[in-house]
Parts: sequence; structure tokens; C-alpha cells
Amino acid sequence: MRVFVTGATGALGRHLVPGLIAAGHQVTAATRSPVKAAALRGTGAEPVVLDGLDRDAVVAAVRAAAPDVIVHQMTALADMRSLRRVDREFAATNELRTRGTDNLLEAAEAAGVRRIVAQGHNFLYARSGGPVKTEDDPVETRPVPSAERTVAAIRYVDETVRLKAPEGIVLRYGTFYGPGASDSMVELVRKRQMPVVGGGAGVWSFIDCADAASATLAAIERGEPGAYNVADDDPAPVAEWLPHLAEVAGAKPPLRVPEWLGRLLAGEFVVAQMTSARGVSNEKAKKELGWEPRYASWREGFRAAAGA
Repeated sequence: MRVFVTGATGALGRHLVPGLIAAGHQVTAATRSPVKAAALRGTGAEPVVLDGLDRDAVVAAVRAAAPDVIVHQMTALADMRSLRRVDREFAATNELRTRGTDNLLEAAEAAGVRRIVAQGHNFLYARSGGPVKTEDDPVETRPVPSAERTVAAIRYVDETVRLKAPEGIVLRYGTFYGPGASDSMVELVRKRQMPVVGGGAGVWSFIDCADAASATLAAIERGEPGAYNVADDDPAPVAEWLPHLAEVAGAKPPLRVPEWLGRLLAGEFVVAQMTSARGVSNEKAKKELGWEPRYASWREGFRAAAGA
């Protein structure tokens, strides 16, 4: 197939583009960086330098590529520093998830593209009810104030792609890890600057970036329209996975702080994720996409990523 990939040099795209080429697909790979375009050409893809917020340029690029499938992985998170003010840090990404999504949908319609596979996130789910969510469970309607626009943008992609694309698929990824994706988190752990807040009861789901790319490839090639959770088999509370990450990273055990101190140090969003986040089940993706993660658990995945 002919596949048009946006965000082609991001944490997931750097695995996805070579995977698509290896599977025999013809890839047009979009990046905002002229410097990175040469590297994309070296993978066998046809690079295009593109601003996802430039509506006319997006429509023209997609028309020229005439793809069978569009993959929407546009973000702007390379310089993210803190989650104290989530909406400020994610402002550019939120624009790509709203205006950028509209541009891609318009381009798809103009080029007659039916299938769009878009990046979502499992932070979408409501922080109430059971600890592990399926695709049928309710989404968050009352996010913490500092993350309202960010959660709304994730919901926008999730709802709009599935509503407006004839074959719209949204992959609700777990938290990415691996080289280029979790380096900053590992550094915080090594400096003992990422404590367990409260009881650390918040449940997280993780996914190795290469595993996320293989699930994306599966969704490009098969699967009914809809939402799919893409994570490993092992949702776990912060109090369990964070000490393990510290161990494999060669760090001292994480500190433990009460919620009030966590709010002062890191902000309300981090405290919410540490104490009340919900994990996800990947059963639908495994069954309907015929996909299996290489790392069934973050336990071995963290160790492999750390070279331990």
C-alpha cells in the first residue's frame, strides 16, 4: 500500500517508517525538519517537509502522495520540560491534535483516502471505577484544570477521526518508553526527582515504542474502524513499577512524599496520575489486529531499555 505518515521522525515514527518499508509498503514520510528529511530518504521513504498546521500544504502533499492510508502521529513534545502546567507544555501538540487533525481529514477527503490511523492516549479514560479499562469504558469528563485543553485535544482526535474518516482508527497508546521516549523520565529517576506520591495507587499502562509501531503497522493493514488500546499485558500501580525502574536504571529507590507535597513539587496533574490513573486492557488489539507486544511486561522492557 501507499502510506502517508506524519510525525515520521518522532518516538514512534522512527520505528514505524522502517517497519513499513520492510513490509513492502510505499511510504511518504512527513517531517517539519529539512535536516531530518535526508535521514528519512535513507530509510527508503519519500520525505516531505510539512507543517501540519498549514492547511493548503497538507492537502497538496496528500494529494501528491495519493496514499491508501494516512497515519496521524503529529506531536511537538521534543522540548517538554515539566508537567506542572500541562496545557502550556502541550500547546503546540494540542494545535496539531485539533487544527492539524482537521487538515488531515480534509486532505484525506480530497484525495479519496478512507483509512486514517491516529495517535490517541490511554490518559483519556475516567479516573474512576475499576483499575483497568476497556475501549467501552467512559472517558474523562473532569480533568484537572491544568490539563483541560490537553485532554480535550486528545478527545478531539479520538472522536473526530472515528466520526469523519470512513475507516477511522484511533490507537490509545500506553505511556511510551525506550530510547528517545523515556530518557527524561529515567534521568529524573536517577536523580531521585520522581518520587512515589501518596500511596502510588495510580495504575499505568506502558508500551515499548517499537511495540507501539508494530501495533500501528497492524492497524494500517487490517482491523475494523474504532478505538484500540495499545499497551503491554501488565497494567501496574506506580508503587510497583517506579521502584523497578529505579532498580534497573541503577538508581536508589524513589522517595515517597504525601500528596500535598507532591502538588507543591510537581503540580496537580502529576499527583492525579500518581494516585488515581487507570490502566488499560489490550485484549481487543491482540484479538482484532492480530498483534502481540514483544515485551509482554514493562518489567523486561524496562530492563532491556536500560541495558541491564
